[in-house]
Amino acid sequence: MVLGIILAIIVVLVIAAIMLYNNLVKMRNMVDNAWAQIDVQLQRRCDLIPNLVETVKGYAAHESGTLEKVIAARSAVTNATTPEAKMEADNALSGTLKSLFAVSEAYPELKANANFQQLQSQLADTEDKISYMRQSFNDTVMKYNTAIQTFPAVLFAGMFGFKERSSFDAQAGTEVAPKVTF
Repeated sequence: MVLGIILAIIVVLVIAAIMLYNNLVKMRNMVDNAWAQIDVQLQRRCDLIPNLVETVKGYAAHESGTLEKVIAARSAVTNATTPEAKMEADNALSGTLKSLFAVSEAYPELKANANFQQLQSQLADTEDKISYMRQSFNDTVMKYNTAIQTFPAVLFAGMFGFKERSSFDAQAGTEVAPKVTF
Protein backbone atom coordinates (compact mmCIF):
# COMPACT_ATOMS: atom_id res chain seq x y z
CA MET A 1 0.00 0.00 0.00
CA VAL A 2 2.76 2.48 0.97
CA LEU A 3 4.77 1.39 -2.06
CA GLY A 4 1.74 2.10 -4.29
CA ILE A 5 1.37 5.61 -2.83
CA ILE A 6 5.08 6.34 -3.26
CA LEU A 7 4.94 5.05 -6.83
CA ALA A 8 1.87 7.21 -7.56
CA ILE A 9 3.63 10.29 -6.17
CA ILE A 10 6.70 9.59 -8.30
CA VAL A 11 4.54 9.17 -11.42
CA VAL A 12 2.73 12.45 -10.70
CA LEU A 13 6.05 14.27 -10.16
CA VAL A 14 7.51 12.87 -13.39
CA ILE A 15 4.42 13.90 -15.34
CA ALA A 16 4.53 17.38 -13.78
CA ALA A 17 8.24 17.70 -14.64
CA ILE A 18 7.60 16.67 -18.25
CA MET A 19 4.74 19.14 -18.57
CA LEU A 20 6.85 21.93 -17.04
CA TYR A 21 9.78 21.22 -19.36
CA ASN A 22 7.51 21.08 -22.42
CA ASN A 23 5.93 24.40 -21.42
CA LEU A 24 9.37 26.03 -21.17
CA VAL A 25 10.32 24.68 -24.61
CA LYS A 26 7.03 25.98 -26.04
CA MET A 27 7.62 29.44 -24.56
CA ARG A 28 11.21 29.55 -25.82
CA ASN A 29 9.95 28.67 -29.31
CA MET A 30 7.33 31.41 -29.06
CA VAL A 31 10.09 33.94 -28.31
CA ASP A 32 12.07 32.71 -31.33
CA ASN A 33 8.96 32.98 -33.50
CA ALA A 34 8.21 36.49 -32.24
CA TRP A 35 11.76 37.52 -33.13
CA ALA A 36 11.41 35.95 -36.57
CA GLN A 37 8.34 38.13 -37.19
CA ILE A 38 10.33 41.26 -36.35
CA ASP A 39 13.18 40.07 -38.54
CA VAL A 40 10.81 39.66 -41.51
CA GLN A 41 9.63 43.25 -41.15
CA LEU A 42 13.17 44.56 -40.70
CA GLN A 43 14.17 42.77 -43.90
CA ARG A 44 11.16 44.24 -45.68
CA ARG A 45 12.23 47.71 -44.62
CA CYS A 46 15.82 47.03 -45.71
CA ASP A 47 14.51 45.91 -49.11
CA LEU A 48 12.63 49.21 -49.55
CA ILE A 49 15.56 51.45 -48.65
CA PRO A 50 17.64 51.09 -51.86
CA ASN A 51 14.64 52.22 -53.91
CA LEU A 52 14.11 55.15 -51.58
CA VAL A 53 17.79 56.16 -51.73
CA GLU A 54 17.76 56.01 -55.52
CA THR A 55 14.67 58.19 -55.66
CA VAL A 56 16.17 60.76 -53.29
CA LYS A 57 19.50 60.76 -55.20
CA GLY A 58 17.75 62.09 -58.27
CA TYR A 59 16.50 65.14 -56.40
CA ALA A 60 19.07 65.67 -53.67
CA ALA A 61 22.37 64.48 -55.08
CA HIS A 62 24.37 66.87 -52.91
CA GLU A 63 22.94 65.21 -49.76
CA SER A 64 25.31 62.29 -50.27
CA GLY A 65 26.40 62.25 -46.59
CA THR A 66 22.87 61.53 -45.44
CA LEU A 67 22.37 58.93 -48.15
CA GLU A 68 25.64 57.21 -47.24
CA LYS A 69 24.58 57.07 -43.57
CA VAL A 70 21.27 55.46 -44.54
CA ILE A 71 23.06 52.91 -46.72
CA ALA A 72 25.60 52.13 -43.97
CA ALA A 73 22.84 51.76 -41.36
CA ARG A 74 20.88 49.47 -43.67
CA SER A 75 23.99 47.39 -44.24
CA ALA A 76 24.55 47.12 -40.47
CA VAL A 77 21.01 45.75 -39.99
CA THR A 78 21.42 43.32 -42.87
CA ASN A 79 24.82 42.07 -41.63
CA ALA A 80 23.89 41.76 -37.94
CA THR A 81 24.06 38.15 -36.83
CA THR A 82 22.36 38.23 -33.43
CA PRO A 83 19.00 39.66 -32.38
CA GLU A 84 20.79 42.04 -30.03
CA ALA A 85 23.08 43.36 -32.78
CA LYS A 86 20.14 43.63 -35.16
CA MET A 87 18.14 45.58 -32.56
CA GLU A 88 20.99 48.01 -32.04
CA ALA A 89 21.53 48.46 -35.78
CA ASP A 90 17.79 48.93 -36.28
CA ASN A 91 17.79 51.80 -33.77
CA ALA A 92 20.56 53.48 -35.77
CA LEU A 93 18.70 52.89 -39.04
CA SER A 94 15.54 54.50 -37.66
CA GLY A 95 17.56 57.59 -36.78
CA THR A 96 19.13 57.84 -40.23
CA LEU A 97 15.75 57.42 -41.91
CA LYS A 98 14.45 60.34 -39.87
CA SER A 99 17.39 62.40 -41.15
CA LEU A 100 16.64 61.34 -44.72
CA PHE A 101 13.03 62.41 -44.46
CA ALA A 102 14.07 65.68 -42.85
CA VAL A 103 16.25 66.32 -45.92
CA SER A 104 13.32 65.54 -48.20
CA GLU A 105 11.38 68.42 -46.63
CA ALA A 106 13.74 70.82 -48.42
CA TYR A 107 12.84 69.41 -51.84
CA PRO A 108 9.20 70.02 -52.81
CA GLU A 109 9.66 68.20 -56.12
CA LEU A 110 10.86 65.12 -54.26
CA LYS A 111 7.96 65.27 -51.81
CA ALA A 112 5.57 65.46 -54.76
CA ASN A 113 7.16 62.50 -56.57
CA ALA A 114 4.69 59.61 -56.75
CA ASN A 115 7.39 56.98 -56.35
CA PHE A 116 8.75 58.74 -53.26
CA GLN A 117 5.25 59.03 -51.79
CA GLN A 118 4.59 55.34 -52.41
CA LEU A 119 7.90 54.36 -50.78
CA GLN A 120 7.11 56.62 -47.82
CA SER A 121 3.73 54.95 -47.46
CA GLN A 122 5.23 51.45 -47.62
CA LEU A 123 7.88 52.40 -45.07
CA ALA A 124 5.26 53.89 -42.76
CA ASP A 125 3.25 50.68 -43.02
CA THR A 126 6.36 48.62 -42.30
CA GLU A 127 7.25 50.84 -39.33
CA ASP A 128 3.77 50.24 -37.90
CA LYS A 129 4.23 46.49 -38.31
CA ILE A 130 7.66 46.62 -36.70
CA SER A 131 6.23 48.56 -33.78
CA TYR A 132 3.47 45.99 -33.31
CA MET A 133 5.91 43.09 -33.65
CA ARG A 134 8.25 44.69 -31.09
CA GLN A 135 5.41 44.93 -28.62
CA SER A 136 4.43 41.32 -29.24
CA PHE A 137 8.06 40.21 -28.92
CA ASN A 138 8.52 42.10 -25.66
CA ASP A 139 5.33 40.59 -24.23
CA THR A 140 6.45 37.09 -25.22
CA VAL A 141 9.92 37.63 -23.75
CA MET A 142 8.40 38.90 -20.51
CA LYS A 143 6.22 35.79 -20.20
CA TYR A 144 9.14 33.50 -20.98
CA ASN A 145 11.52 35.25 -18.56
CA THR A 146 8.89 35.16 -15.84
CA ALA A 147 8.31 31.46 -16.45
CA ILE A 148 11.99 30.55 -16.16
CA GLN A 149 12.43 32.68 -13.03
CA THR A 150 9.54 31.27 -11.01
CA PHE A 151 9.56 28.18 -8.84
CA PRO A 152 9.65 25.30 -9.70
CA ALA A 153 10.45 26.11 -13.34
CA VAL A 154 13.63 27.93 -12.29
CA LEU A 155 15.05 24.54 -11.29
CA PHE A 156 14.44 23.09 -14.75
CA ALA A 157 15.51 26.27 -16.51
CA GLY A 158 18.90 26.16 -14.86
CA MET A 159 19.25 22.41 -15.29
CA PHE A 160 18.38 22.42 -19.00
CA GLY A 161 20.05 25.69 -20.03
CA PHE A 162 17.03 27.94 -20.56
CA LYS A 163 18.50 31.46 -20.64
CA GLU A 164 16.82 34.79 -20.12
CA ARG A 165 16.09 36.76 -23.27
CA SER A 166 16.38 40.50 -23.73
CA SER A 167 13.41 42.50 -24.82
CA PHE A 168 13.76 44.83 -27.78
CA ASP A 169 13.97 47.98 -25.71
CA ALA A 170 16.31 46.66 -23.01
CA GLN A 171 19.46 46.55 -25.12
CA ALA A 172 22.29 48.47 -23.54
CA GLY A 173 19.86 50.80 -21.79
CA THR A 174 18.45 52.17 -25.02
CA GLU A 175 14.85 52.92 -25.72
CA VAL A 176 12.92 51.35 -28.54
CA ALA A 177 13.77 53.34 -31.66
CA PRO A 178 11.21 56.06 -32.18
CA LYS A 179 8.80 55.28 -34.97
CA VAL A 180 9.69 57.07 -38.17
CA THR A 181 6.80 59.28 -39.17
CA PHE A 182 6.28 60.47 -42.69
